[in-house]
Amino acid sequence: MPFYYYDSYYLILVVPALIIALLAQFKVQSTFKKYAAVLSRRGQTAAEITRRILDGNGLAEVSVERVSGQLTDHYDPKARVVRLSDSVYDSTSVASIGVAAHEAGHAIQHASQYAPIRLRNAVLPVASFGSRLAVPLILIGLLLSFAPLVSGGIILFSALVLFQLVTLPVEFNASRRAIDTLRANQTLDEAELAGAKKVLSAAAMTYVAAALTSAMQLLRLVLLSNRRRR
Repeated sequence: MPFYYYDSYYLILVVPALIIALLAQFKVQSTFKKYAAVLSRRGQTAAEITRRILDGNGLAEVSVERVSGQLTDHYDPKARVVRLSDSVYDSTSVASIGVAAHEAGHAIQHASQYAPIRLRNAVLPVASFGSRLAVPLILIGLLLSFAPLVSGGIILFSALVLFQLVTLPVEFNASRRAIDTLRANQTLDEAELAGAKKVLSAAAMTYVAAALTSAMQLLRLVLLSNRRRR
């Protein structure tokens, strides 16, 4: 029986998840664009607010830098730097402030040894290795009917799925910290906070969609392996 027959699982499981991921990406971009046009009344830039949040949590040693691109914002735990994208750094918009506060939340998580982020960092090396080798190993094992190779590939891919699942509480917690901090510091009023929360909620859904896509891919690979053994 030709191998392509087995890959009908891709259409059934993976394609719908990929469509959800594309919709989530479109949602975050459109939501960010909407609230990027809403300027905060206090007029502070995202970079200024990030600096204030970090200093308020005893993280004066964590620097704030600009990075090229749009929505390329991230916290680098090795360099201890919050990097804000060109579209966020100097902006006073509700969207940019929400994103910047979220990244500051990651810096606070790292400093406080937040348990899920420690688990995620522990899984990262295996997940990174598995993301490159898992699928080739599984496909070669299926073609050669060599079950140990298939099982090894599935185990490696499972580490990637675990990494993405553990990422979810990390991202949700960083967003919650961001909103709570912006409210406590009165950086944004309640109407502005609602906009920032929508931006962060839309961003969080991209992580949910990514985890779903990987989980469906893992299920597909397990089903391929089981069917091949019959």
